[in-house]
Amino acid sequence: MTLRVKLAIALAALAACATIVVGSVSYFSTEHVLYDQVDASLTAAARRVTAGPANGPAIPLPPGAQQSDQGDRRRNRDFAQILVQTLDVQGTIIESPRSGALPVDAVDKEVAAGGPGVASVRRDIRFEGEPYRMLTVPSQQPAGATQLARSLRETEHVLEDIRDRTLLTVVLMSGLAALVGVFIAKRVTKRLVHLTDAATTVARSGDLNIEVPVDGRDETGRLGRAFHEMLTSLARSKNAQQQLVQDAGHELRTPLTSLRTNVAVMQRYGELSPASQQRLLADVESETRELSTMVDELVALATDRQLDEVPEHVALGAAAEQAIDRARRRSGREITLTADASVALVRPNGLDRAITNLVGNAIKFSEGPIEVVVRNGRVEVSDRGPGIAEADLPRLFDRFYRADAARSLPGSGLGLAIVRDLAESHGGSVFATNRDGGGATIGFELPIVPPDRSGASS
Repeated sequence: MTLRVKLAIALAALAACATIVVGSVSYFSTEHVLYDQVDASLTAAARRVTAGPANGPAIPLPPGAQQSDQGDRRRNRDFAQILVQTLDVQGTIIESPRSGALPVDAVDKEVAAGGPGVASVRRDIRFEGEPYRMLTVPSQQPAGATQLARSLRETEHVLEDIRDRTLLTVVLMSGLAALVGVFIAKRVTKRLVHLTDAATTVARSGDLNIEVPVDGRDETGRLGRAFHEMLTSLARSKNAQQQLVQDAGHELRTPLTSLRTNVAVMQRYGELSPASQQRLLADVESETRELSTMVDELVALATDRQLDEVPEHVALGAAAEQAIDRARRRSGREITLTADASVALVRPNGLDRAITNLVGNAIKFSEGPIEVVVRNGRVEVSDRGPGIAEADLPRLFDRFYRADAARSLPGSGLGLAIVRDLAESHGGSVFATNRDGGGATIGFELPIVPPDRSGASS
């Protein structure tokens, strides 16, 4: 069963229930009022009939009340007429209406006999095929009882009319509610249908560049926008992966070609001089090491392996100190560190790799001392190398991008791209400028954590 059908049925059922409740309340309220009016008219007539000479002159009956004249028994009776019948103490009929005698049962006889605890009796009867409401009250002159009856034909007609109108209203309102439900369901589910079609198209074709309805401010509109953003993100990720594969294929081609050439040369290894043999082995070792580094960085970028690491509160100065110590031992270079107590919520291994890449980049492009400054979440690595060409600054952090001055140097072109990924994944940014007096300053900035919430690890 579709959502449209469910909504239509739900609205129709709701309208039917509401109409039935309102109709039932109206029906029973009207019934109560009409019966109260009939009982009130019978009570008023009973007072007039039972008032004898001891209490003054008898009060006349309401218009249409009948007490005698047995003729014309089949005369048409108006519903407002009150039929009056008198009984003696034995319950025998003394006078009856012209239209016929009213029924007398044991309770009426008890009232006539003046039975204990019996003052009056009300009940519904059938009189000559019609419904009547009858009141039996005791009388003093003559002793016995008086029965008064009023037709309920008009009352039942009114109640039947209310019932029929209620049933008709239930049917009409249910049908109208169903139509309105279908209309509303179509409008509500229209965008859901489009979203379903879009999801089906994506599942079948794999095409992420499809139109998705994003209008409206309700839940469906928000769902459409979220779905659109999801597809856009997936498309961006897919394009980035394709670009990564293409760039990786291009970058891997150079070291692989060089290795293949060296392998071909190694087939004549015995014919080479000792110096040539040493140069050949050094080249193979360097290219192999460079290829291994590039493969590791490619795997890290392609699989987002660093995202599996849980962020922690890390003191940036302490992390920089560890990375700098390793760089000092490996390169023997002079590297200074100036750091404050900045703490950031970051993945420790990713942070260590980013700082290591920055320091390694500075070592590769300069011969002089290297300065590292950590201040307010900003990590700067400055060297005294040739600096960065203005044309290279906008693309310095792109994957596989290598400036002309760096093409002859070892490297994969992924080190600074990894720095950017680390910074942006934590809500930070990267920067690169030329240093006053020569050289370059490259680094990143991360949001810092207030000292009272840091609990940083070194």
